[in-house]
Amino acid sequence: MSRCSKRIRILREQIADVGSMEIGAAVTLLKSLEEKLPAGVKRCRFDQSVTVAVRLGIDPRQADQIVRGSIVLPNGIGRSKRVIVFAQGDALAAANAAGADVAGGKELAEKIKAGWLDFDVAIASPDMMGVVGPLGKVLGPRGLMPSPRAGTVTTDVASAVKEYKAGKVEFRCDSGGNVHCVVGKLSFTETQLSENVDALLKYLRSIKPASSKGQYVRNISLSATMTPGVSIAG
Repeated sequence: MSRCSKRIRILREQIADVGSMEIGAAVTLLKSLEEKLPAGVKRCRFDQSVTVAVRLGIDPRQADQIVRGSIVLPNGIGRSKRVIVFAQGDALAAANAAGADVAGGKELAEKIKAGWLDFDVAIASPDMMGVVGPLGKVLGPRGLMPSPRAGTVTTDVASAVKEYKAGKVEFRCDSGGNVHCVVGKLSFTETQLSENVDALLKYLRSIKPASSKGQYVRNISLSATMTPGVSIAG
């Protein structure tokens, strides 16, 4: 069993008795954890990503209970994603004009087959799926395969590029019915983080599967890259 560092033990002690909190209070506590570390304990030297983890009352083994989606958070996520686009003709020109990092057709597919994966999001126009389809074995396991449900297969590739550049995030429940989603950086203001968390949770509730019975949102936790989770009241 791996052992916790002194830093993590101290942080866990700080939140051991706080219980579940409202979003604003949870954000305030999370942002203050590093400040409360005693002298001699190393502080994190990079701007940590903040993530929401939600345990849902679903059965992900049932196809009609899989929860997935995408959302443009009000305040972005603190970094610009590297976006590639599979398109041709006018759509290719529109993708480049919208700020795609790389756009192309068969030559882009061949580049990926050769091992190039230096991107975060892949978008495709419907007429390019014949080119993109064979890449499923490479892109699928990495969560990079374009999908109509996620909005990454679209006739309006320019809008899709702009949304992901502005901080659009995707999520999908895991085998345990949990959803994890980045909602910003620890350097964000409390208001910015609170608005992002609130927007994500509202969206998650709006896409509850009709076949899901009982309590839908069971637990919510807010954490940064190098901190334990703070429980949010559901």
